[in-house]
Amino acid sequence: MATAEVDVRAASPTLADANRDITRPISRPERRFFLILGAAMAGIGLGAGAWFYQIGKGIGVAGITHPVFWGVYITTFVFWVGIAHSGTLISAILYLFRSGWRTTINRTAEAMTIFAVMTAGLFPLIHLGRVWYFYYLMPYPSQRQIWPDFRSPLVMDVFAVSTYLTISALFWYTGLIPDFAVLRDRAKGLAYKIYGALSLGWQGTVSEWRHYRRLYLYMAGIATPLVLSVHSVVSWDFALAIVPGWHSTIFAPYFVAGAIFSGVAMVITLMIPLRWAFGLEAYITKNHFENMAKLILLTSSIVGFSYATEFFVAYYSADPIEIESFRWRAFGAYALPFWAMVFCNVVVPQALWFRKIRRSLPALFAMTIFINIGMWYERFVIIVTSLAHEYDPASWGLYTPSWVEIAILIGSFCWFFFWFLLFSRSLPVISIAEVKEHLAHEQGGHHE
Repeated sequence: MATAEVDVRAASPTLADANRDITRPISRPERRFFLILGAAMAGIGLGAGAWFYQIGKGIGVAGITHPVFWGVYITTFVFWVGIAHSGTLISAILYLFRSGWRTTINRTAEAMTIFAVMTAGLFPLIHLGRVWYFYYLMPYPSQRQIWPDFRSPLVMDVFAVSTYLTISALFWYTGLIPDFAVLRDRAKGLAYKIYGALSLGWQGTVSEWRHYRRLYLYMAGIATPLVLSVHSVVSWDFALAIVPGWHSTIFAPYFVAGAIFSGVAMVITLMIPLRWAFGLEAYITKNHFENMAKLILLTSSIVGFSYATEFFVAYYSADPIEIESFRWRAFGAYALPFWAMVFCNVVVPQALWFRKIRRSLPALFAMTIFINIGMWYERFVIIVTSLAHEYDPASWGLYTPSWVEIAILIGSFCWFFFWFLLFSRSLPVISIAEVKEHLAHEQGGHHE
């Protein structure tokens, strides 16, 4: 191990250091924070302005037209739902397997889940065009007895996203309760009252810890199936249709693997700047990034295998329409997005076979940017190429996103980063309780 590398063993932080270091960013906002926050708010304004323009002028200002009725909006919806999956993976599944390296990254991943689901939930509403009719998506009693069509993908997504958001928010809040007590004990005035209310009177007694651990275990057990179920539901938006390139049983595991792949990449993208900006090198070590890089390498292999399987199944079926659909996907008008997807999601992650790359933060940061670009292109390729080149040659056409869709896409990223910035300055980005427990175990002490 290089002497310049900082890790827990080298820094040897104490339990008091953990309280001070992890809560420091909350009490000391810097000027650059407000500059970045202002830039995010400007991007949100751009996206909101484009959306209001679309509401006023009609959905026709978007590039959506016959035969492609799903474009950037549904592509971005699936992308953000996928991003949300790594929070549950890291926090719940790794907790059940007692993986120690999750302790300093689970809080950021859980927060990312909440904000990604909040972002994804906007796009079915934007895609509706007439957003004031959104209430038809929810099954509520009505004197007119007008009920939504439960076979509609929009209704399926409402149930999936709302369930996932509820469980993820409860799981996130449960893990925050001991940390709210730490913030309460260090705060004064109004902040003391707010953190005190959120901590639910936590005192850290043996009885409280016993009930807390049992509740957290149950919540992890409930949240774990959502990793498989929620994105499987999203994949059924496509697989239940008879559109060439969509009607496939591989979509559920394929989408889940891709969601974990993009989600873990986004965790790395967020945590590398956080580690540098907040001085958390002693807690978020290169070992954590190396473990996440291995997970990226695994899921990248699954995604690459799924790409190959799709083409094999199409040609093995001997269905000329299915064969032509996949041939056109790779060599037709959208060949550039397709090969960009393959390069970013399959070729680029192969560098992670080398340990030096896995432990290089600049290389990891650049690589995860490529991966998330590639995963957005993956959803674009699946949706647009299948709709643009369906059964009837007379109905074939090309889709080009409009400036309205691009502005809303940019606004969605700014919306996500806006909430993440607020989170980083109001709550601990690392679980204080779990880090202290890990440090106490390493130092041979006892967790109090």
